[in-house]
Amino acid sequence: MTHPLHRLSLVATLALLTPQASAVAQGFGGPGGFGAPADRKLVKVFDKDGDKRLNATERKAAFDSLVVEAASGGGRRGFGGRGGRGGPPGVATAPSGPGARLSPADVKTFPKAKPYDLATLRTFFLEPEDANWEKELMLFKDTDIEVPATLRVDGRTFLDVGVRFRGMSSFMMVPEGQKHSINLTLDAVRDTQQLGGYRTLNLLNSHEDASWMHSILHAQIARTYIPTPMANFARVAINGESWGVYVSSQQFNKDFVRDNFGTTEGARWKVPGSPGARGGLEYVGDDVKAYKNTFEIKSKDDPKSWADLVNLTRVLNQTPPAQLEAALAPILDIDGALKFLALDIALVNGDGYWTRASDYSIYQDTKGVFHVIPQDANETFSSGGGRGRGGFGGGRDAGRGGPPMDSASMAAFRRTMGADTMAFVGRGGPPGGPGGPGGPGGRMMMGGGVDTDPLVGITDATKPLRSKLLAVPALRARYLSYVREIATKWLDWKTLEPMVTRSQSLIAADVKADTRKLDSYEAFEKSAAELKDFADKRRAFLLAWKEKP
Repeated sequence: MTHPLHRLSLVATLALLTPQASAVAQGFGGPGGFGAPADRKLVKVFDKDGDKRLNATERKAAFDSLVVEAASGGGRRGFGGRGGRGGPPGVATAPSGPGARLSPADVKTFPKAKPYDLATLRTFFLEPEDANWEKELMLFKDTDIEVPATLRVDGRTFLDVGVRFRGMSSFMMVPEGQKHSINLTLDAVRDTQQLGGYRTLNLLNSHEDASWMHSILHAQIARTYIPTPMANFARVAINGESWGVYVSSQQFNKDFVRDNFGTTEGARWKVPGSPGARGGLEYVGDDVKAYKNTFEIKSKDDPKSWADLVNLTRVLNQTPPAQLEAALAPILDIDGALKFLALDIALVNGDGYWTRASDYSIYQDTKGVFHVIPQDANETFSSGGGRGRGGFGGGRDAGRGGPPMDSASMAAFRRTMGADTMAFVGRGGPPGGPGGPGGPGGRMMMGGGVDTDPLVGITDATKPLRSKLLAVPALRARYLSYVREIATKWLDWKTLEPMVTRSQSLIAADVKADTRKLDSYEAFEKSAAELKDFADKRRAFLLAWKEKP
């Protein structure tokens, strides 16, 4: 008999929980679409021995409870896999088989290399405590339960490491058995465990990036302008089986703050990926609850930090252009924000602030100054139109979204997205194309391409870092100078080619052998030429671009 969970994707599973559980588990519902995802707090519910973690017996009880809740909804169809242009995706290609057997004796170690050294390909050997670890990770995805595992790397052994799957579209669009992004918490139980000074590791599946280069290139480029998470490659083996290459990306946490600001103090927020595009720092009144629906605080939940964030939005949105720079200077790293916006648009981040006003981070330093930090960058270097693989849009001129959904799928999609987001969804799937809720056309701004205007959406009130800052002539001129600088230096293939060749050569054999990769090896082989095509065309467009009077 097929287990009820096997028939359900994550989104369908969440949609089928009881209304109260669904609301908590999904955490959707901020202004205009998804809110900040609130982990469903299950550890406290099932922790019978009071040690603030779940042992095998307690995890099984939590797992069985979620399965029963999910199955009681009848198993309607939700997301799962990858499909056509826009709309909900279809079925992904199944893994070609288990990966090769791999042991620590088979791989090179790098005990003295820094964790994000681009010249290394270290191997993380994971040994989860439970045999059904993947099903646990799938079902526990949006809860506070971590699956324990032993981690072996570079001759060291880390016990009781917390493992969880991470990501939104990079999780929902990938079925069980294929490569999901993984978050490792080394100090989940043992406070002193760290690898080269880092306590949390993110191993990403390179969703929407057959080249494996987008996050790697973005990190190298962006770090020359603003604090940006580092990234390199890693290999992962689970219970002795190779799961192939992952992008190892630095976590936005106290370790990141220490590296970039020389302290571990200050307030940190994550602005999760949100198709509703309402994490752009709009001022929505003084009630902090309205902001907690969208911004996920990662440091101490301090009322003063929230009050300062609300004040930032008030000053940003309500100060006249002539006074804005002077008013913001004491509370916002304006130059850093302009560089953030320039990187976002010059490198065409199809999942960035300019498109969805989400998927970035915010740090308030000890002097009270806010800094805008890039986050996921796998959808940078976007040529437009996409490959039609599980995205919510299409290219620059897309409008109607994907093919029509059947009634059951639409019902599940509506429950997942929330009423505000569904307000702009028509008869087909989610829309693409220019605009944004409240912006031109009332659609989400998605995708982009080599001819994306550097002043796109400049009047979109849902993205005030762009609409308000760039309404100040001196700031707009400085922003455009950064766009031209990035185009001139970093989109020159003479600069990019050695970076691409060096990195792809490091992982090519592993990508070819990977049985659980999301894209074909043929796509990987063609990707360097596609990156060159993007860089050449984007550079030419930006250097020829002139602002209309």
